[in-house]
Amino acid sequence: MQALKESLKTSNNLINNLEESFDEALKNEEFKKFVSKIKLKRSTLIKYTSSLEESFSEYKNCQNCKNILECQNKLKGYAFLPRIKNEALEFAYKPCKYKIALDKKNKFYENTLVFNEPLEIKEASLKKIYKTDKNRYKVIIWLTDFIQRYKQDKNQKGLYLHGNFGSGKTYLISATFNELAKEGIKTAVIFWPEYLHYLKTLFNTNEFASKFNEVKKAPLLLIDDLGAENNTPWARDEILCSLLQYRMDEKLPTFFTSNLDLTALEKHLATTSFGIEEVKAGRIIARIKQLTETEEMVSKNLRK
Repeated sequence: MQALKESLKTSNNLINNLEESFDEALKNEEFKKFVSKIKLKRSTLIKYTSSLEESFSEYKNCQNCKNILECQNKLKGYAFLPRIKNEALEFAYKPCKYKIALDKKNKFYENTLVFNEPLEIKEASLKKIYKTDKNRYKVIIWLTDFIQRYKQDKNQKGLYLHGNFGSGKTYLISATFNELAKEGIKTAVIFWPEYLHYLKTLFNTNEFASKFNEVKKAPLLLIDDLGAENNTPWARDEILCSLLQYRMDEKLPTFFTSNLDLTALEKHLATTSFGIEEVKAGRIIARIKQLTETEEMVSKNLRK
């Protein structure tokens, strides 16, 4: 009997302490207003006083926040907020409006594969392109027209874009791809010399086929800096030729950037340690011509 009395006394003390803490918190008029929006009995609310105070603190931070970088909550971009479920109170982290907007803005990254390119290429945007140089206008117009054509018909020719180092060839095409990635189109941008090296390290492994097919079958593909690689029969005949043949058969838009025009590229592809192989190089050029239109862009070196 004594034990029962002691237990009841402890329980009453706990309830009294909870009520005192809750009443003390309610002295803050803003907290009181916050709690009043939760349509539950007082006897239920007092059980969650500490969680409600934490939630109110994060809620208040959100009211004064101007962007996600200023977020003062424990989990950046989220607020610890209450909700009623089965006449009880539970708490969960909910994204704020800035987090939701940021996620929506960056969702297109899920549709992009960028291999061994700098961050500026991954984040390339048509809104940020350099437009002062008139030598770039023709290519910019071609690419913006491509976006509209592609939306109407996926079976479009890509572009073989050659020109001087640092003229912004890769950025322009990547910006074009990102616009279409926002529409749910899968894209791939690969720095060709390093991609070949990467495939070579995977050769005779289970990963080789999947990684190669990921690029080969991409709805939109940019082979960046073609002609800068160390040309070998394997790279040319087994990888590049196979890739181009597949994309030609499937009518998948394929883009290229290079410092070499097609004549110079053909000479590059013909030359290996085994000698001059003009016929095999010619096969590659024929496929590139089948897949693309050709443009030259000689512009200011933007990398200086």
